[in-house]
Amino acid sequence: MNIGDVSERCGVPAKTIRYYEDIGLVTPARSKCGYREFSQRDIHSLAFVGRARSVGFSIEACRTLLALYEKRGLAISDKRTIASDFIVQIDQKIAELDALAKVFHTLLERGQFGQQVEYMFVDGLEPRMVVGREKQPIHACSQKRDKISLEN
Repeated sequence: MNIGDVSERCGVPAKTIRYYEDIGLVTPARSKCGYREFSQRDIHSLAFVGRARSVGFSIEACRTLLALYEKRGLAISDKRTIASDFIVQIDQKIAELDALAKVFHTLLERGQFGQQVEYMFVDGLEPRMVVGREKQPIHACSQKRDKISLEN
């Protein structure tokens, strides 16, 4: 199967597939002539990485998740720990997006896009605690109350 077919099946552009190969994220087999030979596992990995990247996971996070999927020698307890950590991260992302959506819903309901908007953004995005394995602030980097302005 050529890279165009793989791209179509997994939803990842061919250029991106080549990049992922260059950085060692995926390593398809090579034929005697040097052509890539993608396995079904490669296609599943690429589709997974494409989805994970589209929702904001870093390449390194994807690398960790693929290792979880591929490494047969990893202890079950280690796999559970890694999966639990990612669940906490996903829950945090969901909570952050929910907080941002609430700010925009409020703005739309009130029809207010005037001077006080920057305060609504800051107040609406205050750090919230998410219950995971331990309570963690969602937006650790937003501890500062910097003014955010929509007017440029």
